[in-house]
Amino acid sequence: MTTRRTLLAAGAAAAIATAVAAPAEAAPAAASLAPAALASADPIAHLVRRATFGPTPAVLAEVKALGIEGWLDRQLDPAKISDPLCDELMARLPLAGASIATTRATITKNSYDGFKQLGRAAVARAAWSNRQLFEMTAAFWANHLHVAAPSSQTWDSRADYDAQVIRKHAFGRFADMLKASMKHPAMLSYLDNRSSTKAHPNENYARELMELHTVGLVYSEADVLAGARLLTGLTVNKTNGVFLYDSTQHITGAVSILGFQHTNATAAGGESAALAFADHLAKHPATAARLATKLCQRFVSDEAPASLVAKLAKVYLDNDTAIKPVLKALFLSPEFAAAIGQKTRTPLEDLTATIRTLGLGPEKSGLQLLDALYNGLVYAGNAPFRWAPPNGYPDVAAAWASPSGFLLRCNNHLNLAAGWYPSWFTRPADMLKSLVPTLPGTYGALVDALAVRLIGKALPPQHTAAVLSVAGKLPTSPLTASDKSLAGHAPYLIALVLDAPAFQLR
Repeated sequence: MTTRRTLLAAGAAAAIATAVAAPAEAAPAAASLAPAALASADPIAHLVRRATFGPTPAVLAEVKALGIEGWLDRQLDPAKISDPLCDELMARLPLAGASIATTRATITKNSYDGFKQLGRAAVARAAWSNRQLFEMTAAFWANHLHVAAPSSQTWDSRADYDAQVIRKHAFGRFADMLKASMKHPAMLSYLDNRSSTKAHPNENYARELMELHTVGLVYSEADVLAGARLLTGLTVNKTNGVFLYDSTQHITGAVSILGFQHTNATAAGGESAALAFADHLAKHPATAARLATKLCQRFVSDEAPASLVAKLAKVYLDNDTAIKPVLKALFLSPEFAAAIGQKTRTPLEDLTATIRTLGLGPEKSGLQLLDALYNGLVYAGNAPFRWAPPNGYPDVAAAWASPSGFLLRCNNHLNLAAGWYPSWFTRPADMLKSLVPTLPGTYGALVDALAVRLIGKALPPQHTAAVLSVAGKLPTSPLTASDKSLAGHAPYLIALVLDAPAFQLR
Protein backbone atom coordinates (compact mmCIF):
# COMPACT_ATOMS: atom_id res chain seq x y z
CA MET A 1 0.00 0.00 0.00
CA THR A 2 1.21 3.51 -0.81
CA THR A 3 1.67 5.38 2.45
CA ARG A 4 1.90 9.06 3.27
CA ARG A 5 5.65 8.62 3.63
CA THR A 6 6.27 7.17 0.15
CA LEU A 7 3.79 9.46 -1.57
CA LEU A 8 5.04 12.70 -0.02
CA ALA A 9 8.74 11.95 -0.10
CA ALA A 10 8.80 12.03 -3.90
CA GLY A 11 7.01 15.35 -4.03
CA ALA A 12 9.25 16.91 -1.42
CA ALA A 13 12.38 15.82 -3.23
CA ALA A 14 11.22 17.50 -6.41
CA ALA A 15 10.13 20.67 -4.64
CA ILE A 16 13.52 21.40 -3.10
CA ALA A 17 15.79 20.00 -5.78
CA THR A 18 17.52 23.35 -6.20
CA ALA A 19 18.28 23.71 -2.51
CA VAL A 20 18.96 20.23 -1.13
CA ALA A 21 21.79 18.00 -2.22
CA ALA A 22 22.70 14.68 -0.56
CA PRO A 23 20.38 12.89 1.87
CA ALA A 24 21.00 13.45 5.54
CA GLU A 25 22.30 9.92 6.07
CA ALA A 26 25.13 10.52 3.58
CA ALA A 27 26.22 13.90 4.93
CA PRO A 28 29.90 14.42 5.73
CA ALA A 29 30.95 16.39 8.76
CA ALA A 30 30.25 20.09 8.43
CA ALA A 31 33.88 20.79 9.24
CA SER A 32 34.86 19.38 5.84
CA LEU A 33 32.64 21.98 4.17
CA ALA A 34 33.44 24.96 6.39
CA PRO A 35 36.80 24.66 8.19
CA ALA A 36 36.80 25.39 11.89
CA ALA A 37 39.80 27.63 11.33
CA LEU A 38 37.46 30.15 9.72
CA ALA A 39 35.32 30.46 12.87
CA SER A 40 35.87 32.70 15.85
CA ALA A 41 37.24 30.75 18.81
CA ASP A 42 35.44 33.00 21.29
CA PRO A 43 33.31 30.71 23.51
CA ILE A 44 30.67 33.42 23.99
CA ALA A 45 30.32 33.95 20.25
CA HIS A 46 30.19 30.16 19.79
CA LEU A 47 27.34 29.82 22.27
CA VAL A 48 25.36 32.68 20.76
CA ARG A 49 25.78 31.37 17.23
CA ARG A 50 24.34 27.99 18.28
CA ALA A 51 21.72 29.02 20.85
CA THR A 52 20.19 31.87 18.84
CA PHE A 53 19.13 32.58 15.28
CA GLY A 54 22.11 34.89 14.92
CA PRO A 55 24.32 37.05 17.15
CA THR A 56 23.67 40.72 17.78
CA PRO A 57 25.96 43.10 19.68
CA ALA A 58 23.34 43.35 22.42
CA VAL A 59 23.13 39.59 22.93
CA LEU A 60 26.91 39.18 22.91
CA ALA A 61 27.21 41.93 25.51
CA GLU A 62 24.50 40.32 27.62
CA VAL A 63 26.28 36.95 27.68
CA LYS A 64 29.54 38.67 28.56
CA ALA A 65 27.84 40.47 31.46
CA LEU A 66 25.90 37.48 32.81
CA GLY A 67 28.40 34.76 32.02
CA ILE A 68 27.59 31.73 29.92
CA GLU A 69 25.73 29.83 32.64
CA GLY A 70 23.92 32.94 33.84
CA TRP A 71 22.73 33.73 30.31
CA LEU A 72 21.59 30.14 29.80
CA ASP A 73 19.61 30.26 33.05
CA ARG A 74 17.94 33.48 31.92
CA GLN A 75 17.07 32.08 28.50
CA LEU A 76 15.72 28.89 30.08
CA ASP A 77 13.17 31.02 31.94
CA PRO A 78 11.58 32.82 28.96
CA ALA A 79 8.48 33.99 30.83
CA LYS A 80 10.69 36.47 32.66
CA ILE A 81 12.14 37.94 29.43
CA SER A 82 10.30 40.96 28.09
CA ASP A 83 9.56 40.60 24.37
CA PRO A 84 7.53 43.67 23.34
CA LEU A 85 8.56 43.82 19.67
CA CYS A 86 7.76 40.17 19.08
CA ASP A 87 4.49 40.50 21.01
CA GLU A 88 3.47 43.35 18.72
CA LEU A 89 4.29 41.31 15.63
CA MET A 90 2.27 38.37 16.93
CA ALA A 91 -0.71 40.68 17.38
CA ARG A 92 -0.65 41.14 13.60
CA LEU A 93 -0.89 37.35 13.20
CA PRO A 94 -3.82 36.32 15.41
CA LEU A 95 -4.31 32.96 13.66
CA ALA A 96 -0.71 31.85 14.34
CA GLY A 97 -1.64 30.54 17.78
CA ALA A 98 -5.41 30.37 17.51
CA SER A 99 -7.49 27.54 18.93
CA ILE A 100 -9.39 25.20 16.66
CA ALA A 101 -12.67 26.87 17.57
CA THR A 102 -11.31 30.36 16.88
CA THR A 103 -9.79 29.32 13.57
CA ARG A 104 -13.03 27.70 12.46
CA ALA A 105 -14.98 30.81 13.41
CA THR A 106 -12.56 33.12 11.61
CA ILE A 107 -11.73 31.55 8.24
CA THR A 108 -13.50 29.34 5.73
CA LYS A 109 -13.02 25.58 5.62
CA ASN A 110 -9.72 24.50 4.07
CA SER A 111 -8.44 28.08 3.92
CA TYR A 112 -4.65 28.47 3.90
CA ASP A 113 -4.80 31.65 5.98
CA GLY A 114 -3.93 29.85 9.22
CA PHE A 115 -0.92 28.15 7.62
CA LYS A 116 0.28 31.49 6.21
CA GLN A 117 0.16 33.27 9.54
CA LEU A 118 1.82 30.40 11.37
CA GLY A 119 4.78 30.34 8.96
CA ARG A 120 5.22 34.08 9.10
CA ALA A 121 5.08 34.03 12.89
CA ALA A 122 7.95 31.53 12.96
CA VAL A 123 10.10 33.81 10.78
CA ALA A 124 9.27 36.86 12.92
CA ARG A 125 10.07 35.07 16.17
CA ALA A 126 13.38 33.78 14.83
CA ALA A 127 14.46 37.22 13.64
CA TRP A 128 13.26 39.44 16.49
CA SER A 129 12.30 37.54 19.64
CA ASN A 130 14.36 38.14 22.77
CA ARG A 131 13.60 34.57 23.83
CA GLN A 132 16.04 33.11 21.37
CA LEU A 133 16.89 29.80 23.02
CA PHE A 134 13.20 29.05 23.47
CA GLU A 135 12.55 29.78 19.79
CA MET A 136 15.49 27.61 18.74
CA THR A 137 14.23 24.77 20.93
CA ALA A 138 10.64 25.14 19.76
CA ALA A 139 11.87 24.93 16.17
CA PHE A 140 13.78 21.75 17.03
CA TRP A 141 10.72 20.07 18.54
CA ALA A 142 8.45 21.24 15.73
CA ASN A 143 10.86 19.56 13.33
CA HIS A 144 11.02 16.41 15.46
CA LEU A 145 7.26 15.99 16.06
CA HIS A 146 6.68 17.31 12.57
CA VAL A 147 3.29 18.16 11.12
CA ALA A 148 3.67 19.84 7.75
CA ALA A 149 1.97 23.18 7.18
CA PRO A 150 0.17 23.20 4.86
CA SER A 151 -1.05 19.62 5.00
CA SER A 152 -4.35 17.90 4.39
CA GLN A 153 -7.12 18.22 7.02
CA THR A 154 -5.08 20.43 9.36
CA TRP A 155 -6.30 23.85 8.17
CA ASP A 156 -8.09 24.41 11.49
CA SER A 157 -5.74 22.61 13.89
CA ARG A 158 -2.12 23.22 12.85
CA ALA A 159 -1.77 26.56 14.64
CA ASP A 160 -3.29 25.11 17.81
CA TYR A 161 -0.81 22.20 17.56
CA ASP A 162 2.05 24.68 17.52
CA ALA A 163 0.70 26.51 20.56
CA GLN A 164 -0.61 23.63 22.68
CA VAL A 165 1.87 20.87 21.86
CA ILE A 166 5.18 22.36 20.75
CA ARG A 167 5.39 25.75 22.40
CA LYS A 168 3.56 24.71 25.57
CA HIS A 169 5.96 21.84 26.23
CA ALA A 170 9.21 22.96 24.51
CA PHE A 171 10.89 23.56 27.88
CA GLY A 172 8.82 20.98 29.77
CA ARG A 173 8.90 17.16 29.68
CA PHE A 174 9.17 15.28 26.42
CA ALA A 175 6.72 12.67 27.72
CA ASP A 176 4.07 15.37 28.13
CA MET A 177 4.77 16.78 24.67
CA LEU A 178 4.54 13.33 23.10
CA LYS A 179 1.22 12.58 24.79
CA ALA A 180 -0.14 15.98 23.79
CA SER A 181 0.81 15.28 20.18
CA MET A 182 -0.86 11.87 20.38
CA LYS A 183 -4.16 13.51 21.30
CA HIS A 184 -3.96 16.40 18.88
CA PRO A 185 -6.13 16.55 15.73
CA ALA A 186 -3.25 17.92 13.65
CA MET A 187 -1.01 14.91 14.32
CA LEU A 188 -3.88 12.44 14.07
CA SER A 189 -4.83 13.95 10.71
CA TYR A 190 -1.32 14.28 9.30
CA LEU A 191 -0.40 10.67 10.08
CA ASP A 192 -3.85 9.28 9.27
CA ASN A 193 -4.90 7.97 12.66
CA ARG A 194 -8.16 9.91 12.40
CA SER A 195 -9.20 7.42 9.69
CA SER A 196 -7.97 4.35 11.57
CA THR A 197 -10.93 2.14 12.52
CA LYS A 198 -11.68 -1.14 14.16
CA ALA A 199 -12.33 -2.70 10.77
CA HIS A 200 -9.37 -1.07 9.05
CA PRO A 201 -6.58 0.00 11.43
CA ASN A 202 -4.08 2.37 9.80
CA GLU A 203 -0.39 1.71 10.50
CA ASN A 204 1.09 5.12 9.61
CA TYR A 205 0.97 6.82 12.99
CA ALA A 206 2.07 3.76 14.95
CA ARG A 207 5.10 3.39 12.71
CA GLU A 208 6.14 7.04 12.84
CA LEU A 209 5.46 7.26 16.57
CA MET A 210 8.18 4.67 17.08
CA GLU A 211 10.55 5.29 14.19
CA LEU A 212 10.54 9.09 14.05
CA HIS A 213 9.19 10.37 17.36
CA THR A 214 10.77 7.98 19.85
CA VAL A 215 12.88 4.80 19.70
CA GLY A 216 13.99 4.77 16.06
CA LEU A 217 14.49 1.67 13.93
CA VAL A 218 14.39 -0.90 16.71
CA TYR A 219 10.80 -2.08 16.24
CA SER A 220 9.38 -5.04 14.32
CA GLU A 221 6.44 -5.18 11.94
CA ALA A 222 4.57 -7.02 14.68
CA ASP A 223 5.16 -3.98 16.91
CA VAL A 224 3.68 -1.72 14.23
CA LEU A 225 0.58 -3.88 13.87
CA ALA A 226 0.08 -4.07 17.63
CA GLY A 227 0.64 -0.33 17.95
CA ALA A 228 -1.88 0.41 15.22
CA ARG A 229 -4.51 -1.67 17.02
CA LEU A 230 -3.70 0.02 20.34
CA LEU A 231 -4.09 3.50 18.80
CA THR A 232 -7.50 2.85 17.25
CA GLY A 233 -10.16 5.13 18.69
CA LEU A 234 -7.84 8.18 18.83
CA THR A 235 -9.55 10.34 16.24
CA VAL A 236 -11.09 13.74 15.45
CA ASN A 237 -14.61 14.93 16.10
CA LYS A 238 -16.20 15.48 12.69
CA THR A 239 -18.47 18.22 14.04
CA ASN A 240 -16.05 20.59 15.78
CA GLY A 241 -12.60 19.31 14.75
CA VAL A 242 -11.29 18.64 18.27
CA PHE A 243 -9.78 15.44 19.64
CA LEU A 244 -12.17 12.56 20.22
CA TYR A 245 -11.63 9.15 21.72
CA ASP A 246 -14.17 6.87 20.06
CA SER A 247 -14.34 3.68 22.11
CA THR A 248 -16.53 2.00 19.49
CA GLN A 249 -13.55 1.99 17.11
CA HIS A 250 -10.95 0.73 19.57
CA ILE A 251 -9.54 -2.78 19.19
CA THR A 252 -9.15 -4.51 22.53
CA GLY A 253 -6.78 -7.31 23.43
CA ALA A 254 -3.42 -7.67 25.18
CA VAL A 255 -0.44 -5.99 23.53
CA SER A 256 3.32 -6.40 23.89
CA ILE A 257 5.39 -3.73 22.15
CA LEU A 258 9.07 -3.01 22.83
CA GLY A 259 8.76 -4.09 26.44
CA PHE A 260 5.38 -2.42 26.96
CA GLN A 261 2.77 -4.81 28.29
CA HIS A 262 -0.91 -3.94 28.62
CA THR A 263 -4.05 -6.02 28.91
CA ASN A 264 -6.01 -3.46 26.88
CA ALA A 265 -9.03 -5.30 28.17
CA THR A 266 -11.81 -2.78 27.58
CA ALA A 267 -12.70 -0.29 24.88
CA ALA A 268 -13.37 2.32 27.56
CA GLY A 269 -9.75 2.04 28.70
CA GLY A 270 -8.22 2.35 25.24
CA GLU A 271 -7.23 5.98 25.53
CA SER A 272 -5.40 5.48 28.82
CA ALA A 273 -3.66 2.42 27.37
CA ALA A 274 -2.42 4.46 24.40
CA LEU A 275 -1.14 7.22 26.67
CA ALA A 276 0.62 4.64 28.84
CA PHE A 277 2.31 3.38 25.68
CA ALA A 278 3.46 6.93 24.88
CA ASP A 279 4.90 7.26 28.39
CA HIS A 280 6.75 3.98 27.93
CA LEU A 281 8.20 5.12 24.62
CA ALA A 282 9.22 8.53 25.98
CA LYS A 283 11.16 6.89 28.82
CA HIS A 284 12.71 4.14 26.71
CA PRO A 285 16.55 4.15 26.66
CA ALA A 286 16.49 4.06 22.86
CA THR A 287 14.41 7.24 22.85
CA ALA A 288 16.81 8.91 25.26
CA ALA A 289 19.75 8.04 23.01
CA ARG A 290 17.93 9.12 19.85
CA LEU A 291 16.82 12.47 21.24
CA ALA A 292 20.31 13.09 22.61
CA THR A 293 21.75 12.33 19.19
CA LYS A 294 19.36 14.68 17.43
CA LEU A 295 20.00 17.47 19.93
CA CYS A 296 23.73 17.03 19.40
CA GLN A 297 23.27 17.11 15.63
CA ARG A 298 21.21 20.27 16.04
CA PHE A 299 23.46 22.18 18.42
CA VAL A 300 26.90 20.53 18.42
CA SER A 301 28.02 18.66 15.30
CA ASP A 302 26.63 16.78 12.32
CA GLU A 303 28.39 13.72 13.72
CA ALA A 304 27.06 13.60 17.27
CA PRO A 305 29.87 12.94 19.81
CA ALA A 306 29.21 9.53 21.36
CA SER A 307 30.43 10.67 24.77
CA LEU A 308 27.97 13.57 24.83
CA VAL A 309 25.09 11.45 23.54
CA ALA A 310 25.59 9.03 26.43
CA LYS A 311 25.85 11.89 28.93
CA LEU A 312 22.70 13.64 27.70
CA ALA A 313 20.70 10.42 27.49
CA LYS A 314 21.45 9.81 31.17
CA VAL A 315 20.46 13.38 32.11
CA TYR A 316 17.21 12.93 30.17
CA LEU A 317 16.30 9.68 31.94
CA ASP A 318 17.48 10.86 35.37
CA ASN A 319 15.23 13.94 35.05
CA ASP A 320 12.07 12.11 33.94
CA THR A 321 12.33 13.36 30.31
CA ALA A 322 12.68 17.04 31.35
CA ILE A 323 14.17 19.09 28.53
CA LYS A 324 15.84 22.01 30.31
CA PRO A 325 18.47 19.93 32.19
CA VAL A 326 19.46 18.26 28.92
CA LEU A 327 19.92 21.58 27.14
CA LYS A 328 21.96 23.04 29.97
CA ALA A 329 24.18 19.96 30.13
CA LEU A 330 24.69 20.16 26.37
CA PHE A 331 25.71 23.83 26.25
CA LEU A 332 28.03 23.51 29.25
CA SER A 333 29.73 20.35 27.99
CA PRO A 334 33.36 20.19 26.82
CA GLU A 335 32.13 18.51 23.64
CA PHE A 336 30.06 21.60 22.81
CA ALA A 337 32.99 23.90 23.58
CA ALA A 338 35.19 21.87 21.24
CA ALA A 339 32.69 21.94 18.36
CA ILE A 340 33.43 25.42 16.99
CA GLY A 341 33.07 25.41 13.21
CA GLN A 342 31.29 22.07 13.02
CA LYS A 343 27.77 23.25 12.08
CA THR A 344 26.57 25.31 9.14
CA ARG A 345 23.47 27.44 8.79
CA THR A 346 20.31 26.45 6.99
CA PRO A 347 18.76 28.98 4.58
CA LEU A 348 16.38 30.14 7.33
CA GLU A 349 19.26 30.65 9.76
CA ASP A 350 21.36 32.46 7.19
CA LEU A 351 18.46 34.84 6.54
CA THR A 352 17.71 35.52 10.20
CA ALA A 353 21.40 35.87 11.10
CA THR A 354 21.76 38.45 8.32
CA ILE A 355 18.74 40.40 9.56
CA ARG A 356 19.99 40.31 13.14
CA THR A 357 23.61 41.23 12.49
CA LEU A 358 22.67 44.12 10.18
CA GLY A 359 20.26 45.50 12.77
CA LEU A 360 17.23 45.36 10.49
CA GLY A 361 13.87 45.82 12.18
CA PRO A 362 10.35 44.87 11.09
CA GLU A 363 8.07 47.23 9.23
CA LYS A 364 5.99 49.53 11.42
CA SER A 365 2.70 47.93 10.39
CA GLY A 366 1.33 45.33 8.03
CA LEU A 367 2.70 42.01 6.79
CA GLN A 368 4.37 42.79 3.46
CA LEU A 369 7.84 42.21 4.89
CA LEU A 370 6.96 38.90 6.54
CA ASP A 371 5.21 37.78 3.37
CA ALA A 372 8.35 38.51 1.35
CA LEU A 373 10.69 36.80 3.83
CA TYR A 374 8.50 33.72 4.07
CA ASN A 375 8.04 33.43 0.31
CA GLY A 376 11.79 33.72 -0.19
CA LEU A 377 12.28 30.80 2.17
CA VAL A 378 9.71 28.79 0.22
CA TYR A 379 11.87 29.37 -2.85
CA ALA A 380 14.96 28.31 -0.89
CA GLY A 381 13.25 25.10 0.24
CA ASN A 382 13.39 25.95 3.95
CA ALA A 383 10.20 27.82 4.90
CA PRO A 384 9.03 26.91 8.42
CA PHE A 385 6.97 23.70 8.63
CA ARG A 386 6.78 23.15 4.83
CA TRP A 387 8.78 19.90 4.65
CA ALA A 388 6.20 17.45 3.34
CA PRO A 389 7.41 14.03 4.67
CA PRO A 390 7.02 13.32 8.39
CA ASN A 391 10.74 13.18 9.19
CA GLY A 392 11.25 16.97 9.27
CA TYR A 393 13.93 19.05 7.59
CA PRO A 394 17.45 17.55 7.50
CA ASP A 395 19.87 19.27 9.86
CA VAL A 396 23.27 18.47 8.37
CA ALA A 397 25.49 20.62 6.19
CA ALA A 398 25.45 18.50 3.04
CA ALA A 399 21.67 18.70 2.79
CA TRP A 400 21.89 22.44 2.17
CA ALA A 401 25.14 22.60 0.21
CA SER A 402 24.52 23.39 -3.46
CA PRO A 403 25.63 26.10 -5.89
CA SER A 404 22.08 27.35 -6.36
CA GLY A 405 21.48 27.45 -2.62
CA PHE A 406 24.66 29.47 -2.07
CA LEU A 407 23.70 31.86 -4.87
CA LEU A 408 20.37 32.50 -3.13
CA ARG A 409 22.22 33.36 0.08
CA CYS A 410 24.56 35.74 -1.75
CA ASN A 411 21.62 37.47 -3.41
CA ASN A 412 19.88 37.82 -0.05
CA HIS A 413 22.99 39.32 1.54
CA LEU A 414 23.28 42.01 -1.13
CA ASN A 415 19.55 42.76 -1.19
CA LEU A 416 19.47 43.20 2.58
CA ALA A 417 22.73 45.16 2.79
CA ALA A 418 21.66 47.53 0.01
CA GLY A 419 18.03 47.82 1.12
CA TRP A 420 16.72 46.71 -2.26
CA TYR A 421 14.41 43.82 -1.39
CA PRO A 422 12.51 43.33 0.80
CA SER A 423 12.26 47.09 1.10
CA TRP A 424 9.95 47.25 4.12
CA PHE A 425 12.55 46.81 6.87
CA THR A 426 13.21 49.48 9.44
CA ARG A 427 16.86 50.19 8.66
CA PRO A 428 19.72 52.16 10.23
CA ALA A 429 19.97 55.60 8.63
CA ASP A 430 23.56 54.84 7.58
CA MET A 431 24.20 51.08 7.38
CA LEU A 432 27.98 51.31 7.07
CA LYS A 433 28.30 53.74 9.97
CA SER A 434 26.04 51.58 12.14
CA LEU A 435 28.42 48.67 11.57
CA VAL A 436 31.73 50.58 11.66
CA PRO A 437 31.18 53.84 13.59
CA THR A 438 34.78 55.04 13.15
CA LEU A 439 36.04 54.92 9.59
CA PRO A 440 39.51 53.29 9.33
CA GLY A 441 42.31 54.73 7.25
CA THR A 442 42.44 52.02 4.58
CA TYR A 443 40.00 49.86 2.68
CA GLY A 444 41.67 46.75 4.06
CA ALA A 445 41.09 47.94 7.61
CA LEU A 446 37.46 48.67 6.71
CA VAL A 447 36.88 45.12 5.53
CA ASP A 448 38.64 43.83 8.67
CA ALA A 449 36.34 45.95 10.82
CA LEU A 450 33.27 44.76 8.93
CA ALA A 451 34.34 41.14 9.31
CA VAL A 452 34.95 41.47 13.04
CA ARG A 453 31.56 43.14 13.47
CA LEU A 454 29.57 40.79 11.23
CA ILE A 455 31.41 37.50 11.73
CA GLY A 456 33.51 37.97 14.86
CA LYS A 457 36.85 37.52 13.14
CA ALA A 458 38.85 39.20 10.38
CA LEU A 459 38.97 37.44 7.04
CA PRO A 460 42.15 35.81 5.75
CA PRO A 461 44.22 38.33 3.74
CA GLN A 462 43.41 36.71 0.41
CA HIS A 463 39.68 36.90 1.20
CA THR A 464 39.99 40.58 2.09
CA ALA A 465 41.72 41.24 -1.21
CA ALA A 466 38.99 39.35 -3.07
CA VAL A 467 36.25 41.36 -1.33
CA LEU A 468 37.97 44.63 -2.27
CA SER A 469 38.28 43.63 -5.90
CA VAL A 470 34.62 44.51 -6.40
CA ALA A 471 35.49 48.11 -5.54
CA GLY A 472 38.72 48.13 -7.52
CA LYS A 473 40.67 48.70 -4.31
CA LEU A 474 43.65 47.12 -2.57
CA PRO A 475 43.90 46.50 1.18
CA THR A 476 46.38 49.39 1.32
CA SER A 477 44.14 51.80 -0.60
CA PRO A 478 43.58 54.92 1.54
CA LEU A 479 40.10 55.67 2.81
CA THR A 480 38.68 59.00 3.90
CA ALA A 481 35.22 60.27 4.72
CA SER A 482 35.29 62.32 1.53
CA ASP A 483 35.76 59.24 -0.66
CA LYS A 484 32.90 59.66 -3.12
CA SER A 485 32.92 55.99 -4.17
CA LEU A 486 32.49 54.61 -0.65
CA ALA A 487 28.70 54.90 -0.48
CA GLY A 488 28.27 53.01 -3.72
CA HIS A 489 30.75 50.31 -2.77
CA ALA A 490 29.57 49.83 0.83
CA PRO A 491 26.62 47.47 0.21
CA TYR A 492 28.81 45.22 -1.92
CA LEU A 493 31.59 45.13 0.66
CA ILE A 494 29.09 44.29 3.41
CA ALA A 495 27.45 41.59 1.30
CA LEU A 496 30.75 40.00 0.27
CA VAL A 497 31.81 39.79 3.91
CA LEU A 498 28.51 38.03 4.63
CA ASP A 499 29.22 35.68 1.70
CA ALA A 500 32.42 34.50 3.40
CA PRO A 501 32.54 30.85 4.55
CA ALA A 502 32.80 31.95 8.19
CA PHE A 503 29.35 33.55 8.07
CA GLN A 504 27.86 30.28 6.87
CA LEU A 505 28.86 28.66 10.15
CA ARG A 506 26.28 28.21 12.87
